[in-house]
Order: sequence, then C-alpha cells, then structure tokens
Amino acid sequence: MRKLENAIALVTSSTRGIGLACAKKLASEGAIVYMGVRRLEVTQEICDEVAKEGLKMKPVFFDAYNIDSYETMVEEVIREQGKIDILVNNFGTGRPEVDLDLVSGDEKAFFDILEANIGSVYRISKLVIPHMIKQGKGSIVNISSIGGTVPDISRIGYGVSKAGVNNITQQIAMQYARYNIRCNAVLPGLTATDAALDNMPEQFIKSFLSHVPLNRMGTPEDMANAVLFFASDDSSYVTGHIMEVSGGYHLGTPQYADFVGRKVVEEK
Repeated sequence: MRKLENAIALVTSSTRGIGLACAKKLASEGAIVYMGVRRLEVTQEICDEVAKEGLKMKPVFFDAYNIDSYETMVEEVIREQGKIDILVNNFGTGRPEVDLDLVSGDEKAFFDILEANIGSVYRISKLVIPHMIKQGKGSIVNISSIGGTVPDISRIGYGVSKAGVNNITQQIAMQYARYNIRCNAVLPGLTATDAALDNMPEQFIKSFLSHVPLNRMGTPEDMANAVLFFASDDSSYVTGHIMEVSGGYHLGTPQYADFVGRKVVEEK
C-alpha cells in the first residue's frame, strides 16, 4: 500500500521546481494533491498530463500577495474533500537585487520579504490547523532554506525571513502536538531548479559547491523526498524538526573549501 493513500494534501506555489516535485511525490504515494497556484489553466494542463500516470492533482487559486485568496483556497479544498491531512507551505520569495546587507539594502524590501515569507506560513497554517484539530491529526511541512541558519554577506531579509519560518515551525509543533498535529521544516541548500540555474553564474555555483561535502547541487526530488518523509507516518514521532537538505553545507570547518572542497570541484 502507498504511504499516503486517500490523504488530502495542499501544496502552495507548485507549478515548478521544488513545489511541483513535492506535489508529484505526494500524489505518487496516493494523495489527492491540491496545487495552490495563480495560473489555473497552466496548472490544469500539468494535472491532465500527470493524470495519465494515475496521479490525482488539482489546481486551486492562490496568490501569495492576495491574502483573501488564502481563505478561499482552504475553503475550496475543505468543501470538496472535507479535510486537509497535509499542508506544504512551499511559497517563498526573495529580492536579491535590493535585499543586500543591513546598511545598503532596501528597507521596504526587507519588510516586504518578511511579510511574504513568514506571513504566508502564519496565515495559511492558521486557517488549516482548526480543520486538522477536528480530524485529530495533520502534518505541516514548511519549506525554509539553509539561508535561515547560515548568515550571509547579503540577502539579509531573505535569511531573517527563513529563520522566522524555522521558528514558527517549532512554535506550531509545540502548540499543537497535543492534537496530533506535527510541523517540520525542510531547508534546501543550493538546488538545481530552473530559476537557480538560469540566474546563478557558473563561477558562483562552483564556489558554492566547494563548500558542499557531497559535491553536487540538490535536486527538487531530493527536497520532495524529505517532504514525503515528514508528510507520511514514517515520521509519526518527529515534530519541530528543522532538517537541512544541503549536502552537508557548512557542516565542518570553515577551512574545508581551502583544503578539500575547491580541489574536489576542480577535479570533477
């Protein structure tokens, strides 16, 4: 039997990259997956295509910058299915062109990023948890980032927002464990999504990988596998966990790249 047979899942921002990989992974294990998206027609095409493989996925309107859509999204899933067993808060945004260091960065961008990244997790979870309480169970998985645990020389707003996602993950875990509701976070490292590959210079990727002991970029499927673990009963005794899925990035001595990492990357 598949791990998520007849479960109802909601995955936000899931038309590509990590979100799409998560939606497909959960559906492949038997879940009916609602994809919270802005582009309904494009997403319906994705759903029609995967239906040929027996996967059950459906679009539902969600716009992270239209707070009213949070409630209508959740209401639509509840109206059609009567429950939400799994919530994957995948939406996240950044503005690297203006989100710089503390002094040079744009202040409005800083607070806009916090509002979007933390606010979406807060608001959607707030809407879904009462239904999970009625069901007597539920699993929430928040997609955070390695940037939420490792300080950087830029992108201060993004890093602080993801640190906030890590904290709210543990707050939810503590506050609702007594209702058998679990909440965990997946922290991707450098991941080979189309957006990353199209916007990151090759030199930056090589430099970054010199600090990654496993010496490769992650894949969306790597992240989806971690999400499946938290969504399923395989992790029934795990809550409040902040899981880095980053190939060992920042695991060891800061001198790793100088003595090992750059040589390994060059040889590869």
